[in-house]
Amino acid sequence: MSYDPTEYLPYDFANRRHIGPSPAEMSDMFDVLGVADLDALIDQTVPRAIRQAEPLDFGKPMSERELLHHMRETAEKNKVLVSLIGQGYHGTVTPPAIQRNIFENPAWYTAYTPYQPEISQGRLEALLNYQTMVSDLTGLEVANASLLDEATACAEAMTMAQRVAKSKAPAFFVDENCHPQNIAVMQTRAAPLGIEVIIGAPEDLDPEAVFGAIFQYPGTHGHVRDFTDVIAALHEAKAIAVVSADPMALCLLKEPGAMGADIAVGSTQRFGVPMGYGGPHAAYMATKDAYKRAMPGRIVGVSIDSHGNRAYRLSLQTREQHIRREKATSNVCTAQALLAVMAGFYAVFHGPDGLRAIAQRIHRKTVRLARGLQAAGFVIEPDVFFDTITVEVGLLQRGVLQAAVREGVNLRRVGKTKVGITLDEATRPEVIESVWRAFGLSLRDDDLTAEYRLPGSLLRQSGYLEHDVFHMNRAETEMMRYMRRLADRDLALDRAMIPLGSCTMKLNSAAEMMPVSWREFAMLHPYCPADQAQGYAELIADLSDKLCDITGYDAISMQPNSGAQGEYAGLLTIAAWHRAQGQGHRNVCLIPTSAHGTNPASAQMVGWKVVPVKSAENGDIDLEDFRAKAEKHAEALAGCMITYPSTHGVFEETVKEVCEITHSHGGQVYIDGANMNAMVGLSRPGDLGGDVSHLNLHKTFCIPHGGGGPGMGPIGVKQHLVAHLPGHPVSGGSEGPVAAAPYGSPSLLPISWAYCLMMGGEGLTQATRVAILNANYIARRLEGAYDVLYKGPTGRVAHECILDTRPFEKSAGVTVEDIAKRLIDCGFHAPTMSWPVAGTLMVEPTESETKAELDRFCDAMLAIREEIRAIEEGKIDAENNPLKNAPHTMEDLVKEWDRPYSREQGCFPPGAFRVDKYWPPVNRVDNAWGDRNLVCTCPPMSDYAEAAE
Repeated sequence: MSYDPTEYLPYDFANRRHIGPSPAEMSDMFDVLGVADLDALIDQTVPRAIRQAEPLDFGKPMSERELLHHMRETAEKNKVLVSLIGQGYHGTVTPPAIQRNIFENPAWYTAYTPYQPEISQGRLEALLNYQTMVSDLTGLEVANASLLDEATACAEAMTMAQRVAKSKAPAFFVDENCHPQNIAVMQTRAAPLGIEVIIGAPEDLDPEAVFGAIFQYPGTHGHVRDFTDVIAALHEAKAIAVVSADPMALCLLKEPGAMGADIAVGSTQRFGVPMGYGGPHAAYMATKDAYKRAMPGRIVGVSIDSHGNRAYRLSLQTREQHIRREKATSNVCTAQALLAVMAGFYAVFHGPDGLRAIAQRIHRKTVRLARGLQAAGFVIEPDVFFDTITVEVGLLQRGVLQAAVREGVNLRRVGKTKVGITLDEATRPEVIESVWRAFGLSLRDDDLTAEYRLPGSLLRQSGYLEHDVFHMNRAETEMMRYMRRLADRDLALDRAMIPLGSCTMKLNSAAEMMPVSWREFAMLHPYCPADQAQGYAELIADLSDKLCDITGYDAISMQPNSGAQGEYAGLLTIAAWHRAQGQGHRNVCLIPTSAHGTNPASAQMVGWKVVPVKSAENGDIDLEDFRAKAEKHAEALAGCMITYPSTHGVFEETVKEVCEITHSHGGQVYIDGANMNAMVGLSRPGDLGGDVSHLNLHKTFCIPHGGGGPGMGPIGVKQHLVAHLPGHPVSGGSEGPVAAAPYGSPSLLPISWAYCLMMGGEGLTQATRVAILNANYIARRLEGAYDVLYKGPTGRVAHECILDTRPFEKSAGVTVEDIAKRLIDCGFHAPTMSWPVAGTLMVEPTESETKAELDRFCDAMLAIREEIRAIEEGKIDAENNPLKNAPHTMEDLVKEWDRPYSREQGCFPPGAFRVDKYWPPVNRVDNAWGDRNLVCTCPPMSDYAEAAE
């Protein structure tokens, strides 16, 4: 008998690892859909008129082993020097327990934003720890669960100050000692809003001339000042005071709250989060209780569940952009949840004594360094400092900087005659000796006599981190178990499908994630010399080329570090182009009513007026309304913002006409890239008429959501807009920056690059096709039980579908929230709830889910429909039923059962695993109670004791 070789390819990453359904499973799915094959389905779904002419071709895709070898070769082109540049970025030591159990743990990095609090209690507690840490260190009552980076946090604080200040002055004062990137981003944010930015020394501030002011603490060159008096003068003039503070310095120095500050911002990067060539890092914001409703971002609060037990949730969500739209105070959508969790755990890991000791060691090392330089005759400023000194070297500047690089150290160029040095917790005696040698000194760092040069009047008098969580036994066994307990309370992608429409929760493969931890990617300073980042340059250039091929654009800017930042950057680019054409008066933006909430918020932030466009009955843009409004505002039309495929999950055939109408009236077209997972390899926004789009790399291109962040939102533009992309003080460019680092959060980019390299052009296209297959399979299986709200002309949906659950409220008193909570009992995160249509569920399964998981979800949804039917027919009580009581906890199961349905029906509905069932730690959370009784820091331990009694 002749040998029959197998054609199975075990190292085919696209089809064996990333794409869920096997060929045999796809065949069964085709039978359900009534199509011959995938080609036939795509022909029925994606209009021929918008299909791209040439297939994607990136050459032969790599296996995981080949990819990791290639990544190693690329990483080795980065030179990892000790960077003492400072300027808001610091070397840090990530405790291995945090690196392994949080940073590299899919239970933490694959979770979604905690909008369903019952299945997010673990990360909500971790974020509450973070908020408590921030609130304690800053001395302010309320902190949020992170912002994007320090520079954008400064900009958010500026606009928040304008909202809450009683002063009507038009200007904002910026301390000249702020980090340069902070100043630049604030200037970018201020210009379209008509805010005048006054940069100067704090002693020159005229409080009557400004609505607010921001001060850097310590200053960018090391100065430590007490701002109490100047803040009092601001308050006298009814203005707002902001302090951008280093949280490590706050372990020793007087906190902003004690100075009277209204708002504090800063970066928690040095709390165990690698520099990563610029990000991601969690910025923080804290404020006085009086201003909490004006604060941007997410706030974790304490509430109760339906049984009165303590439960955590996101509080005051009516502040958020997705609800307030063009009236939003900010377009912040992505936070940096994963990095905030890491920073919070860093504080838990070390506790207040550990943080104080680390801060002292940093300061003492800086004093030793200064002592050696001064003994050799160098003039150093300031006299008192925390971790940063500036050395006058005159004409020796270039030589000192070059000598330092030869010693393996990067120092900061300050002006033409000075050198800046910032030490950190990772600084070793050998590093101090290397710095001395760069200055021509041969000294040993062996005089460890403790000396402090902290300003006596600014020594911290208050305690911090007094909650018991920061005083737990820090044996690693206890820390590991605490991290595990919190992770077990959550439902992340490592447990089950998260079928969130518009959020694309797909596989984040281990091979894609591994390089992020490598020191060559993790330990570079964003402002290090370019020749030390050649690996990053190669990665960014090749990924940019691939994204241009995918989108049909001519250039990519990696700077925006979230999708909303990408929108904002794209609109700024359009506005700059209009100004260059002598059309700076154009300020009207057409936005469909179904658009993402960040769209109108972003338009408002660039100073544009939002004109809503109606949706037709089938969910498409109402073309006649669009044309009429474009004509009406032709003289002032700046652009339009559309999402493709539409937010309703349909490929609109009129998209090119919408673009042509906009262009014919002088506007530019912004195509939101949130739904690119339905387009890659099939259709390119740049070919449809788009001038600019952002890409959610944390969706389509596999960067994980991390419990609400990190995000990455690069923008692609057509050639005429290239000159107007965001610039940066370090990398140049004619326009201002939108983020602190030139490439946003570049340590995430190896993930998306690896995805493209392992998938290849054909694999990426197949992923899109299977995403469409999976969505249509769910829509067909649920047909009859639920109405799919919007479909294309052939009855197909794109990569997501909207299930209409509104009729059940009338027929059975069952709300969309009841269905969402019941899905938790089945072991699922609910689909996107009540958006873009209130009372509906938007389902996006992605290409990574297997047929078995799709069927499990459909079985759960069909069983829920039968429970609704039982209520409709009077077989189940309308108020006391599995839907109204969902989700059910382990406590419900074991205590006395007095419900008119069985334990099995309540706790083990179809879809739920018997052996590995997910048990939510709390029952349904009372949102209204949490907002009425807002608590945003860890409750005192006495509360826990009372609850236990």
